[in-house]
Amino acid sequence: MNPQAPVPPGALGRPAEPAQLQQYLSAMISWCTDRKTELDALDEAVLAEDAETRTALTKDMMLSLALWQAVADRLDLLEATWDSGRVGRVELERLSSLIWGRLDATLDPALIAGAGRDDDRGTGNGLAVSLPEACRLSDALAAQLRARLADDPQVDRLRHRLRDLRAQLERIRDQIAWEPAELQAAPTRELAALQLRTDDLFSRSERGADIGGMIGPVEIEAARMERDLIVGGAERRAGRALVEQAEELRADLLDRSAALAQLIEQTVRRVQPAPKYALPDVTALGPPPAGKPEVTAYLSRLEQVSAAMQVVQHAYSQALGEHTKLRSDLASVQRRAASIGVAEDPTLLTLTDLAEELLTCSPCPLPLTGRVIEAGREALVWRSNQNPVSSDSGAVS
Repeated sequence: MNPQAPVPPGALGRPAEPAQLQQYLSAMISWCTDRKTELDALDEAVLAEDAETRTALTKDMMLSLALWQAVADRLDLLEATWDSGRVGRVELERLSSLIWGRLDATLDPALIAGAGRDDDRGTGNGLAVSLPEACRLSDALAAQLRARLADDPQVDRLRHRLRDLRAQLERIRDQIAWEPAELQAAPTRELAALQLRTDDLFSRSERGADIGGMIGPVEIEAARMERDLIVGGAERRAGRALVEQAEELRADLLDRSAALAQLIEQTVRRVQPAPKYALPDVTALGPPPAGKPEVTAYLSRLEQVSAAMQVVQHAYSQALGEHTKLRSDLASVQRRAASIGVAEDPTLLTLTDLAEELLTCSPCPLPLTGRVIEAGREALVWRSNQNPVSSDSGAVS
């Protein structure tokens, strides 16, 4: 089954309940993992195509990967703010802003507009979308890539493709409802035509007809329509007054700053040495000015702050990831020791027990812990060379 993004709870300015947020975060983590697996497979399929097909699909693939990275980065901030459920009213409001506010990644509209096309049209300016919009756009692009690559088997999964197509039409219907009333007529007619073609495909399939060559064009048109509706909504928001854009970006940076402060506090508490990056102070820039030249310069400074925050987030996330890797390395040594019957060896026990103790320290001394685990690995190799069972049990990973 192709992954579909979960529906977010609450709305901007209306925080969701903790139970709803917990369920949403869990579903988003699964969606993010499944989508990355799918994109890796699609990327391999694109590389296996001929040069002309690869060129035609490159923009779709680049945008899909950029969207996934933007969603994954925002999910890191959501998890840090959630902090295993230790949230109050302020954190719930911050989570709502992180979900419904501008995504920190700025996507190139030339890349978006060019996805699925052969021209190079685009404005060259940034285009920001919210987390739910980025997820829906990712779903639409993945569906378009699958259709253009004919990635789904032609016979066994036609029913799944029809079901996905019908679900996509419902998403399009919802998206049209969010359009301004004066802009709904044309997409409503286009959706009705797609619905008729989809219903006809379903009827043909039920009668046993081969629809393998007919479903692909409908999938591509539906994916392009959904993408255009999402991008159109984002472009209308991007056309707001510069002051409104600056206020929105500033509010998002304040939310990110608070989430990053929690991430930094968790990292400093858990590992040593921790990175020593200063968290940019958004409030030092003050409120947005009034004049257009001044607001343009102000937006540029906000974007510099956003880039600096991204550096800080990656540094502290990487430090926490090193702690997780060391724990995995220790578990590997312990499993290997048990498999060759030297788990109770005094020398090895001394080293693994010390590593366990260091990993539970707050903060954990990462370099020392790494050296102790490496010593345990070397002791294990030494003991395995003395143990006849070792020759049949493989090497330590």
